[in-house]
Amino acid sequence: MNKIICISSCLLFVFFTATVGAQVKNPDTFVLADYRTVQTIDPAASYDVAGSMRIWNLYETLIFFDGSSTEKFVPLLATEVPTVENGGISPDGKRYTFLIRKGVKFHEGGVLTPEDVVYSFKRNMIMDPDGGPMWMLLEALTGKGSTRDKEGKIIDGIFDIIDQSVEARGDRVVFHLPKPYPPLMSIFCYTASSVVDKEWAISKGCWDGNIKNAAKYNNAAPGHEPLQKIENGTGPFKMKRWEPAKQFVFERFEGYWGPKPQIKTGIAKYVKEWSTRKLMLQNGDADRVVVDTPYVPEVKAMKGLKIYEVPQLAFTAGMFCRKINPTGNPNIGSGKLDGNGIPPDFFSDINVRKAFLHAFDRETYKKDVFHDLVIMPTSPNVKGLPYHQDVSVYEFNLEKAAEYMQRAWGGKVWENGFKMIITHNTGNEMREAAAVMLAENIMSLNPKFKIEVRNVEWKDYIVQIRDFQYPMFMSGWGADYADPHNFVYPFMHSNGYYGRFMALKNDEIDRWCDEGIENVDPQKRREIYSRLQNIWYEDAIGIPLYQQIVVRAYRDYVHGFVPNAMFTDDNEILKRIWKK
Repeated sequence: MNKIICISSCLLFVFFTATVGAQVKNPDTFVLADYRTVQTIDPAASYDVAGSMRIWNLYETLIFFDGSSTEKFVPLLATEVPTVENGGISPDGKRYTFLIRKGVKFHEGGVLTPEDVVYSFKRNMIMDPDGGPMWMLLEALTGKGSTRDKEGKIIDGIFDIIDQSVEARGDRVVFHLPKPYPPLMSIFCYTASSVVDKEWAISKGCWDGNIKNAAKYNNAAPGHEPLQKIENGTGPFKMKRWEPAKQFVFERFEGYWGPKPQIKTGIAKYVKEWSTRKLMLQNGDADRVVVDTPYVPEVKAMKGLKIYEVPQLAFTAGMFCRKINPTGNPNIGSGKLDGNGIPPDFFSDINVRKAFLHAFDRETYKKDVFHDLVIMPTSPNVKGLPYHQDVSVYEFNLEKAAEYMQRAWGGKVWENGFKMIITHNTGNEMREAAAVMLAENIMSLNPKFKIEVRNVEWKDYIVQIRDFQYPMFMSGWGADYADPHNFVYPFMHSNGYYGRFMALKNDEIDRWCDEGIENVDPQKRREIYSRLQNIWYEDAIGIPLYQQIVVRAYRDYVHGFVPNAMFTDDNEILKRIWKK
């Protein structure tokens, strides 16, 4: 765990002098300007950084990260952090017991009970939407990474296993694991472990509490989960108003059980243009704005700011979908290799993938886009995680890219040409730069190659990725917990978040991923993750783009931010913030 400690503690702090007499605007309100939109605030379904930010302020988990640490915890809805020493964790690592805090109120007036905690975990695992976060808890508590098999059929007996995995015993909640699961404590901090009011949730159309009826509530379609736009947590803030693609407004919960937050109102504004975000920060109309790395020099030249540089446990990649959904899909043109499109399995040919990898100029990207303020990864197991190693990467070489394109699909790609799109989410200029660079370099190989770069609003982007609509997409991953499994599994396992939507099916990879999390021997885990990191290169799975060093720019009268490598620049724990 030493590497984890290092990356979360080696943080750079840069302070700029405030202008004399600078006034604090709206001292009871904190405004964050961001370019990411929110798809859902249902803890069972949300699996993106913007949604997590909302949920962590509205709901609470049993425990949470202790300050900047990624391996130490503090109690929230539990009264203490379980350990082997205090009897909260059994010696064999297969039972976790939490004493539940008394007197905690939900926003709608209910009082927290152990039964609410049990219901929340069961309900979230039962729902288990495609592309959602529940694989973590399911893997830990049931031994399965999903409630469904690779064909989408519900696994026999899975709901009974879920039902037996967690129970209330008086004032305590007990979790039963089929085998030890090293990262479980971190998973208990994640938004998927948020606690809802049982009676309220049932009244809103969530699982009715009868395990025999569980199948009816499994895999809700995106946008149709019962708690998509409503909330009833125990968090320090309530949702006052949500105006999609405009702003999300938090209101301090006066019945909060813990210390009263100093901020009364929190506002996350959707502002996709950097020029507007910059002006908001300069004028004090925003207390913090999301700053993509290309704009760091502009921010550092501004006065009256407090700036933090925080290395992230995060990975962004360009990903190839090997089995695109052709139904009504405008992103693949004709759907044939006739010069006017690509076939749905275009990227199943490793020659195509290797050509794209050789066409990406890592060094120019690092210097021109990030001004060298970035870590260039070689696989999903990024620096700061256990068992990280720098593996081979594909050198930037357009001659080699052309050679692979000439081999692809028996020479038909080179002879006929193709037409396709590369997508990125609106506002993320780092991903846009990678997409544009790649498209231009590929098109330079042959005048018959045509690529359009397209930006899509985040809320729609995620839905389209899950529907296998994009031939190639740029997206990333922030740590759910500080373990290589949390990065290797999502990007490489056939049931992983991105592995699934790349249509990546490789039994060897799946086996190594499963053995990596099932093994508690550090040396064996090192060997397993070494093999997986090398497979990422050998199979040309995707293009490693960047491991971001996030720059967080606050007005200098904002206090209380605690850096943590687990959290992206979207996240803000509002109860810590105060202005003076």
